Amino acid sequence: MELVASVFHRLNGQPASYDKKSQYKMGRTLGAGTYGIVREAESPSGKVAVKIILKKSVKGNEEMVQDELKLLKRLDHPNIVSFKDTFESRDKYYIVTQLATGGELFDRICEKGKFTEKDATVVVLSILTAVNYLHSNNIVHRDLKPENLLYLTPSPDSSLVLADFGIAKMLDTDTTVLTSMAGSFGYAAPEVMMKKGHGKAVDLWSLGVITYTLLCGYSPFRSENMEELVEECNKGRIIFHERYWKGVSKDAKLFIGSLLQTNPDDRPSSAEALKHTWLKGETASDKDILPEIKSYMAKARLRRGVEMVKLANRIEALKLREDDQEAGETSDIPSNTAQAACEGITSATARVPPPQEEEEELKGARRLSRAARTAIFREVVLAKVREMKAEEEIKAVEEGKAGASK
Repeated sequence: MELVASVFHRLNGQPASYDKKSQYKMGRTLGAGTYGIVREAESPSGKVAVKIILKKSVKGNEEMVQDELKLLKRLDHPNIVSFKDTFESRDKYYIVTQLATGGELFDRICEKGKFTEKDATVVVLSILTAVNYLHSNNIVHRDLKPENLLYLTPSPDSSLVLADFGIAKMLDTDTTVLTSMAGSFGYAAPEVMMKKGHGKAVDLWSLGVITYTLLCGYSPFRSENMEELVEECNKGRIIFHERYWKGVSKDAKLFIGSLLQTNPDDRPSSAEALKHTWLKGETASDKDILPEIKSYMAKARLRRGVEMVKLANRIEALKLREDDQEAGETSDIPSNTAQAACEGITSATARVPPPQEEEEELKGARRLSRAARTAIFREVVLAKVREMKAEEEIKAVEEGKAGASK
């Protein structure tokens, strides 16, 4: 039977590797971008993540797919998702990687009863260890953010892994300068936003933003448009507000300050950063920072309701680009756009798109069905309700602390 199917595929113009597709049963949507979609799948070895890239979307830039594959095949580290397999069809590339099932960093932290500065040092050390491995292999991730930091399994002692290497780059030399736009709004380094050319130092900047947010529950930069954000970052003024940073160690602030240097040459290398005193955990306090993180996540869920609209539009646009399937084949792009967006937003794998993509997505919004809009609006409302409840809980905790101190 397999031989017959293989011959049938050859007659229909499918590449030899297409035979592998029958080993994967596609499941829920994990995310979507300009070039394709990421789906969970059942395989002979268990659940995996399958990135499906439309060839039509990368026509003329096929080398970017080959570069990603080459990069993934080189990676072998406990804090980085591993490569599993690859195959292709007439109109798509498929990249199979390890599936992290333990949830995103901040979601997982919120499930804990307590999270201290000492706990934060363990998290940051895991991230930095992965970054140092990449940099020692002349690889820059370029999109470090909380959504790309996942726990491998639901187990309490699960490893934290770095995912999404879609815009990662291999450098020819240590001094190679990259010029393409990369990263996510709020986490991208100043040199990236100003198109000055960048290298490994961008990952250290992003780690600085993540560490700051992890310790206080909000970003060090709060501008809402690119021009103001660039100006804010260039000022280089990192403020540690007394209300939220009281009780956090001086070493933590020094560590963050060293990473958030406007001049990339002033930032430590990943190897140098690993030697920082704060990461030893000896000077870190036992201050519980969970209430601040829960407040941050409540706001993040509201933003994800808005992001859901964008994700639905991306999936809708991919559906329109997908070539006609051969008889008997199921489309790789989900038909229920709203449901796929609701599934995908939980993993938040979609990056903030550049302006031209935003424009395409706004046009695509008109194509969303009423049912899709209703489902998305419901999620936005529920996110707002969750935010209000979380704020009430945090307020009650703060009032309780204030009453106890009297």
